Amino acid sequence: MSIITGYDPKTLRETVDVAAAEKRLSELGTLRSLSALNEKLSLLRLLGRLDEAWDIANEALRQARFSGDREQGLAARIRRAQVQQYQGKLVPALTDLTICAEEARGHEWTTLEATALHNRGRVLFDQREYREALADFKAAVVLWEKSGASMDQLESSLIAIGVAEAFLGK
Repeated sequence: MSIITGYDPKTLRETVDVAAAEKRLSELGTLRSLSALNEKLSLLRLLGRLDEAWDIANEALRQARFSGDREQGLAARIRRAQVQQYQGKLVPALTDLTICAEEARGHEWTTLEATALHNRGRVLFDQREYREALADFKAAVVLWEKSGASMDQLESSLIAIGVAEAFLGK
């Protein structure tokens, strides 16, 4: 069973099976590996526990930087920017995601570029910049298709395109 059950058509936020998310968070317990931290911060963000998510996001970013893996570090920065978005810190989230998209493009990390653009689109959507958000969602779909992503991976951007177009009256 998936923890994300759909997407709110007005906010583009994920709808969540709270019980499943809490159960998974409990299963992760005190694990501190980078993958466990990343999963925890996503779950905490989805559950609205944003202060905890922010602390874990910063810890995951530090751990990724210490590993020396620049790709992991960039992914951690994207996840941290998602938390900023949910905290309502839209300007810093937008700045971070723009930098992440540019860095991913420069390294030809297609999936990370798509992820950064999709999330930047969500921030722009929150700012009611629907035309710019739509452009980012469409660019994310192209990049995900280029990388061979599954339909499940494309779903959130395809839904976001439809919602943004509806807000634009298309």
